[in-house]
Amino acid sequence: MNQTQTRHFLALTDLSSGELKGLIKRAIELKASQRRGEIHETLKNRTLGMIFDKSSTRTRISFETGMTQLGGHALFLSPRDTQLGRGEPIEDSARVMSSMVDIIMIRTFDHEKVEHFAQYSTAPVINALTDLLHPCQLLADMQTYFEHRGDIRGKTVTWVGDGNNMCHSYMNAAIRFGFKLNIACPEGYDPDTTILDTAGDSAEIIRDPMAAADGTDLVVTDVWASMGQEEEQALREKAFAGYQVNDALMANADKDALFMHCLPAHRGEEVSASVIDRKDSVVWDEAENRLHSQKALLEFLLLN
Repeated sequence: MNQTQTRHFLALTDLSSGELKGLIKRAIELKASQRRGEIHETLKNRTLGMIFDKSSTRTRISFETGMTQLGGHALFLSPRDTQLGRGEPIEDSARVMSSMVDIIMIRTFDHEKVEHFAQYSTAPVINALTDLLHPCQLLADMQTYFEHRGDIRGKTVTWVGDGNNMCHSYMNAAIRFGFKLNIACPEGYDPDTTILDTAGDSAEIIRDPMAAADGTDLVVTDVWASMGQEEEQALREKAFAGYQVNDALMANADKDALFMHCLPAHRGEEVSASVIDRKDSVVWDEAENRLHSQKALLEFLLLN
């Protein structure tokens, strides 16, 4: 079974507010250091095992590059390449893999799979996305806000769209970073009630996106149909028709409000091209910061 001292990162709430703030600070330092061309091989000779049940662009590039920049090595493992894809019990794979690599990253569908794997892993396990949560993206998002606007505590964030894994992680972020989250989603696409209840006064569903965005400091959205929901595309386009982040909605936000999207984006659906390409859109910094915030996370779990 899992050693008690092993720290995992399956949800944002696995870390305290202080730990998360320190991690963001370290991510900003690592980014500046990388820009100066400095070499930080803090994870020299360490190996990251990367299990991908879901395909990815940003997740694979950021973790693989991050380990290289820190002097370590990353192994890409798809279901086609491992015994997990042939039905080996998760606990058996966890025991074997964690005896050979130093840290493990999993991107999959079922959140319980990541929890089950972590239970039997003697190496730290990182949730690189499940259908329930996407905590690594929130590290990048928070780093991006801190870089552009300073501390997010006391601010208001508006989520527009599906009550999905990103929405759930934003609720966890509201708890840990001390901001208010307005959730604008159509009926039938609400976030998980347990996570919403846990957020308490930190999160609130406001059906009207214009009302939810009123005076807000940050507007965030995601695609209407996530990976695995493609067959629902037509149904979702109808349900989310009034939930596009466009110039009118951004005009209702605070004058210094930022726009974020975890990407890939569907211009003309959940966000207009004019919004994603405007100067207060920080989606490209947000994407790059996956690299730096995850480097800080890798250091935290392996060296802290």
